[in-house]
Amino acid sequence: MYTHEKQVIQAGTAVAQAKSAIVLLHGRGSSAQGILSLQHHLQFTDAAIVAPQATNNTWYPHSFMAPVDQNQPALDSALARIDEVFAELATQGMPAEQVYLVGFSQGACLALEYAARHARRYRGIVAFTGGLIGATLDHTSYQGDFDETPVLITAGDHDAHVPLARIEESATILRQLGAQVTTEIYPGKPHSISADETLLANTLIFQ
Repeated sequence: MYTHEKQVIQAGTAVAQAKSAIVLLHGRGSSAQGILSLQHHLQFTDAAIVAPQATNNTWYPHSFMAPVDQNQPALDSALARIDEVFAELATQGMPAEQVYLVGFSQGACLALEYAARHARRYRGIVAFTGGLIGATLDHTSYQGDFDETPVLITAGDHDAHVPLARIEESATILRQLGAQVTTEIYPGKPHSISADETLLANTLIFQ
């Protein structure tokens, strides 16, 4: 059982009957309930959906581009929460290789950071506007082998929160860890998830 069970929303198919699972990470100021709306836009069947809720609707207090120590201890706590979700899924017979990890904005950054620190085969990873966390990226924090896990990172070309340079740097690190990374940058896209992005995720990740 989750130690933060009341802060984890579960939907979709029961894990015991599911063919896959999807972990959804919401953005700053949003909620687990809010990110669940993605289930109506992503194409999957027989999947368990798990959406943890961040304390006070924020996974960590400052920008993901701030020095890591400025986002502590909240960042480590958030990463531990995600690890707990994966551990609980595994105990129910759902290993990481059958789990999709999907996040938006702050949740997308957290998804990529968690995955890079625990590189292994996942079913797929989608970061709607996100990048790895820190003022500078400490490559020694990232380890493992993604074993060709498909990863999609999307963003607008002038997003106020996530610079393109960080997306590119993040994609390079993920590729070095063995991921199959696709980045898609949309001219003038606002800080939200567009229909084009979910369509691309369905095409590349949720096959």
